[in-house]
Amino acid sequence: MTSWTRPGRALAALAMLPALFAATGCGGSAGAADGEYTVMTWAPSGGAFDRSGVTALAGLIERDVNSKGGVDGHHLKVITCNEHNTVDGGNACVRQAVQQKVIAVIGSYSLNSDALLPGLETAKIPYLGGYGLTSAEFTSPMSYPVAGGTPTLVIGNGRQLIAAGCRTIALVRPDSNAGDALTGYLGGAIKPEGAKMVDVRVSETSPDYATAARKALGDDRTGNCVSDTLAPEQSAKFLDAYKQLNPRHTQLGAVIGSVPQSVLGQHGSADGVLNNAYVTGWYPPASGHAWDSLRSTIGGNQVDISDLAVQTTWVAYQVFLTAADRLHEAGTPMTGQSLRELLESGDTLDTGGVTPRLSWSEMLPSAESPRLVNTWVTYQQVKSGQLTEQQSGYLDMRWAFTGGKPPQ
Repeated sequence: MTSWTRPGRALAALAMLPALFAATGCGGSAGAADGEYTVMTWAPSGGAFDRSGVTALAGLIERDVNSKGGVDGHHLKVITCNEHNTVDGGNACVRQAVQQKVIAVIGSYSLNSDALLPGLETAKIPYLGGYGLTSAEFTSPMSYPVAGGTPTLVIGNGRQLIAAGCRTIALVRPDSNAGDALTGYLGGAIKPEGAKMVDVRVSETSPDYATAARKALGDDRTGNCVSDTLAPEQSAKFLDAYKQLNPRHTQLGAVIGSVPQSVLGQHGSADGVLNNAYVTGWYPPASGHAWDSLRSTIGGNQVDISDLAVQTTWVAYQVFLTAADRLHEAGTPMTGQSLRELLESGDTLDTGGVTPRLSWSEMLPSAESPRLVNTWVTYQQVKSGQLTEQQSGYLDMRWAFTGGKPPQ
């Protein structure tokens, strides 16, 4: 596995932490009660955007950590909050986080983060490992995303399809401002090989899946490929229409968020349209050993390990727990400020093997996503309804964000 580890720099940063924190103070409203570290995880529970697995996992992590002695001798208190998929519901969570003086909001999921993060900024509460659905999660100075968002996946899927011999790639994407931005990311990813991109827009209000499928398939010749970046519900309907065209030569690809297990179960069987599709992910396949600790923590509880939101919450908590150990080693109390300064110190933090080691000291020189630090992806492939590893290890797409050239 490739990683960003820089041992000398990390040790130097760690050695400097006590003096750094003594000089700056630990101010801000986020801190720890005596003998207790309090954090929050929010997500919508119930309704069309139910992500109750996120808060369920946070509670299971709390139980598991405390059963093993807590966080460096401190009891871990995890407050979970139902964001209700509304700005009002999310702001109620923000107010509770401020009132409870949480150290951080960890591993949360919200479509409304653009409206919620200003409240955390005012209170100087770090937002560690949000799912990455809004621009604020990649721009706010309080945000520390652990995954690379859709842009990194689109770039990665383009490179994955190029490696598979694709010369024309149809980008099937939402007809929205966010979707518009994806065309630039894919175009830049495939430009070095002179491959062609076909832009296939799908309306989010009145989608015409049959027309989109026909445009994506084109003349169905070898070297033609499709990259599906739609939301899961739209992706399933697009694939229904695509299947009706009986494609024979065009190769399917997708970003991981478009093909959750519900879609794979419907279209990924041995004779399904998704079988052998190339999928780019943030993390290893859920079946891999990298997730054994997550499986052990969940135990017999009904939490879907293949849910990307659940996986992202797990990664975020691994970063938090590793950071707590580093601060403990440095003799520094855990507060919102000390956590932020450690994350940005140049030290690299382990996530248990589900991502390369992470650090927020070297962010992208990008106005759109300066807080994006994890530009690594995994290459997977659908085999009989399951995602399998297509290529081992992680591949770094940072070059595509910085105007560089793809590695040879």
